[in-house]
Amino acid sequence: MGDKHRISFEPVDIEMEVDEDEKILDAAFRQGIHLMHGCREGQCSACKSYVLDGEIQMERYSTFACNDAEVEEGYVLLCRAHAFSDCTIELLNFDEDELLNSAPLQEIRTEVLELVPHTHDIVGLKLKPVDPPGFEFKPGQYADLIIPGTDEHRSFSMATTPATTGHLEFLIKKYPGGRFSSLLDDGIEAGDTIHLRGPYGNFTLKKGHVLPLVLMAGGAGMAPVLGLLRHLADTGDTRRIRFYYGARTPADLFYLDEIRALGERLTDFGFVVALSESDEGFGECGVPAERGMVTEVVEAGESELHRCEVYLCGPPPMVDAALALAARQGVPDDQVFYDKFTTSVREDE
Repeated sequence: MGDKHRISFEPVDIEMEVDEDEKILDAAFRQGIHLMHGCREGQCSACKSYVLDGEIQMERYSTFACNDAEVEEGYVLLCRAHAFSDCTIELLNFDEDELLNSAPLQEIRTEVLELVPHTHDIVGLKLKPVDPPGFEFKPGQYADLIIPGTDEHRSFSMATTPATTGHLEFLIKKYPGGRFSSLLDDGIEAGDTIHLRGPYGNFTLKKGHVLPLVLMAGGAGMAPVLGLLRHLADTGDTRRIRFYYGARTPADLFYLDEIRALGERLTDFGFVVALSESDEGFGECGVPAERGMVTEVVEAGESELHRCEVYLCGPPPMVDAALALAARQGVPDDQVFYDKFTTSVREDE
């Protein structure tokens, strides 16, 4: 362990201790402080903050998340930052309701209950918490799954809610050569042990908010949105809710029956599929479907996006296009929440 230092966060008047060997964001999680974050790999800029005083150095990060000029000016990514003195840091993005009131970081041992192939490249993984026998989180959050036999992890969003009893569900996209996803075909089976750490993420419903919701997802981005929808239905939310899901072809669609059933439990729900590579099979979807990218379909269908809270989840190109759409439509930054499924600094998944 290295020397310890004090970190003071402004303007929220919160202090914590950090070891030189640990990243500032990890130290915050350890002490129950829920700072804004996303990929935790230095790629998404969600944890970007400003150093008012003190010495901080960063591990490798993407200059797209924090460019050289910003670094020279004093901006840092807390997920990559180490403190080498007492520091004062200005938080640029924070949620006062969640800073000290989020679910605590937990490490648990789970048992694989089931693997369910949903499409040719998306698999459902159901895990049963064993030790301890429960896991506290908020709908929309994600967890790190430790690759069996290694110290490495991969991050996946949960599709279940805290009200789900007996299991946690993850929807995982398979990548050729992926260290974790390749095990879904050969290497992981029912009864196996997988260790889990979390929860992480700010892709959560905000307490007391009443604006209509527009949810956009693509690929395995279905997972946290499904978690939100399940929770909204369970709690009897009465807001206008629209869910747009982007896929290439009808063969890439799944969970349509459950989404339809959840919609029947909600007061004002609409679901539209956007198919980017197929004009065939629309009638086979069983739900409204349109040709085009999901952002194009949303732009055509949502004339008052600026009056909504917008939740975006999926691969980086989709999320980036959706963020650009939100900016064009004048959606305030504090009404946009996103989870970008980056491939991290690792090239294998």
